[in-house]
Formats: sequence, structure tokens, C-alpha cells
Amino acid sequence: MKLSDVLVRPVITEKVNGQMERSGRYTFVVGHAANKLEIKKAIESFYGVRVAGVNTIVVPAKNKSRFTKAGMLTGRKPSYKKAVVTLAEGDTIDFFTAE
Repeated sequence: MKLSDVLVRPVITEKVNGQMERSGRYTFVVGHAANKLEIKKAIESFYGVRVAGVNTIVVPAKNKSRFTKAGMLTGRKPSYKKAVVTLAEGDTIDFFTAE
């Protein structure tokens, strides 16, 4: 698997921002076929940081429905895999400044 296919996007939420500040843990949506070693290698090469640990989670698909003027619409949100990456002491990733 190519390193560019491993990382899909970072997850930016209030809970993840708190983890970033407190314990240096960053969350990314990754490809389904990516394993922990590939994720570690991709993070280290793209962001130039040292990775201390990687935890992966497969978020299951969910059925969603909503009421509209046209009636009830039903659909399905796809499943995805995310990785929680712990960086080595002193390393950070800055998503919020444009370079």
C-alpha cells in the first residue's frame, strides 16, 4: 500500500483537540487496508515527527433516516477506520497554521 493511500484526513473535533493538548494524541481517518506499521511510517514521513504508539478502531456503518417534505428518507453511512497516534515526548503536529 502506498503511503499516500494510508492517511485519508485528520479528525478535528473538540474531544480530539483536548487529547492533542493534554497527551499528544492525534486522530486520523485511514484506509481500511492500512496496518499499524504503515500508519506509523506514513505519519513519520508526512509530518516529520516520531510516533510512540498507534491504536486503530474500525467504526461500523450506521443506518440513518430523516423526515423531509418528500417523506422519510433512509440511507446508510459507510464504515471507516481511524487511528489514534501518540507522538513521542516533545513532538507536535500543527493543523491550524497555513504554511
